[in-house]
Amino acid sequence: MKLVPVSCLIVMPATTIVALTTTLRRHSMFCPILQRRIPSCHHRRRLVQFSTLSDSEIEVQPIEGSNAQRSKSPSAFDQKNKSRTRNPHPPPPDPTTFPPSSYDARSFFRFEILHESSKSMARVGRIHTPHGVIDTPGYVAVATNAALKGVDFRDVDTMAADGQQLHEGQQLVFCNTYHLLLQPGTEVVEGAGGLHTFMNRRDRPLITDSGGFQVFSLAYGSVHEELSTGGELKRASNKGRNRKTSHANGGDPSTSSAPPVRVTEEGAVFRSYRDGRKFLLTPESTVRAQKSFGADIIIPLDELPPYHIDPRVLADSVERTHRWEARSLKEHLRDVREQAMYCVVHGGLDRTLRKKSLDYLTSLPFDGYAIGGSLGKDGDELLELLEWMMPLLNENAGGSSVDRRSKPRHLLGIADEPSILGAVRNGIDTMDSCYPTRLARHGTLLTREGKIHIKSGRYSRQYGVPIDPECDCPTCRRYDRPYLWHLFKAKEPVFMTLATIHNIHYMNDLMARQRQLIFEDKI
Repeated sequence: MKLVPVSCLIVMPATTIVALTTTLRRHSMFCPILQRRIPSCHHRRRLVQFSTLSDSEIEVQPIEGSNAQRSKSPSAFDQKNKSRTRNPHPPPPDPTTFPPSSYDARSFFRFEILHESSKSMARVGRIHTPHGVIDTPGYVAVATNAALKGVDFRDVDTMAADGQQLHEGQQLVFCNTYHLLLQPGTEVVEGAGGLHTFMNRRDRPLITDSGGFQVFSLAYGSVHEELSTGGELKRASNKGRNRKTSHANGGDPSTSSAPPVRVTEEGAVFRSYRDGRKFLLTPESTVRAQKSFGADIIIPLDELPPYHIDPRVLADSVERTHRWEARSLKEHLRDVREQAMYCVVHGGLDRTLRKKSLDYLTSLPFDGYAIGGSLGKDGDELLELLEWMMPLLNENAGGSSVDRRSKPRHLLGIADEPSILGAVRNGIDTMDSCYPTRLARHGTLLTREGKIHIKSGRYSRQYGVPIDPECDCPTCRRYDRPYLWHLFKAKEPVFMTLATIHNIHYMNDLMARQRQLIFEDKI
């Protein structure tokens, strides 16, 4: 008994299969086995595929995601797919697969601890990079497109007086690889000699990310949007308007058009928001891009899952991130170029996954540790996570010779004042955020007495009063509240410049005061 040989994969609509099945069943009296071999197809508008098992028999299988019935007896095709489902990818590489020399201290990058508080985990230190020193704890300003919006770097990098003491202006600046890949592109920046020359910021350190956070933003919107929608995935409708479908918790995306981001083991595929070009961001390609940019500190590619996510999906995401970060590190070690690479510890709020991520990534030859992933829906969850996790960085994992305590720690994307104060107490050394500069553009100014919303008419007659009487930034030295109120209300572009200068200066002054309090063991 034989069936017609099939040696290729055929995909056709169910209506065609129904017609074929009906024809075969009419002749089943001549070959009764056909009735057992060909299942009925009652589901409309569903695709099925013929997959070859051998030259003498075929098996009807539904394409992944359909509900078409399968043959009850397991086939070799079924067993193969089940095996892939159980163990689809190998585990991340063992630390011993990295060259022993990669664990040696870097001559071009060094972190020194100057003082540790007797009251908390807070510490004062210095990070030495090829382009200058970073005092810690320190604020990292975000220059998304290699520029601070509305501000010349010279206005925030200069020395600033604070009473009788002098402290540095803005030291470390964060640039976004995703945006720089799209505009102006790696060739332009590399042709200029790297970001330091391109930006004319040759004597101050830079850090670039992998682009992973921007990929997350394409899929879910901002962190606020993801939290407010319960993890709904952004999707573009056929008319170009955004629709959302609950994908993070296992929702069926088949009713919507394709998501703006597709994540595979290889990397993340997305389209440029500028011209629609398709990009594949891989662990290797993002490292090569950051090599072209030439920042002092670079970040490996990671997957940033949303706050609302199925625990099993989160566990798979952490494993993928470990594989991606190990691939990024291996690419980096092929051509270090006097750049340091920080790992990114993931796991969301799941303490088991967080510890697993921390133990694995700190066992690899990274130069510093970044805390990333979902850090909670509010400041309370963030601080609760840090209070539990940061003491682990003062301990070495079992069997590891890596001294976790001796490496700098960076908190990704968090720099509102309450979170900063809590992070500093828990031993965070640097933290980046566009929060202070975004506040400035929208008329909110930071002071020692709290935030000022300059649009309020109450400030229109406070003549001679600067934004913050204790601040000595150029804005506070030259202008008072009524004039800034006027500029904001009149929508004068110079307001954004003056407000941003003040808020960045305030953040750096805040960190200088924190360092002094740590030296005095007051926090």
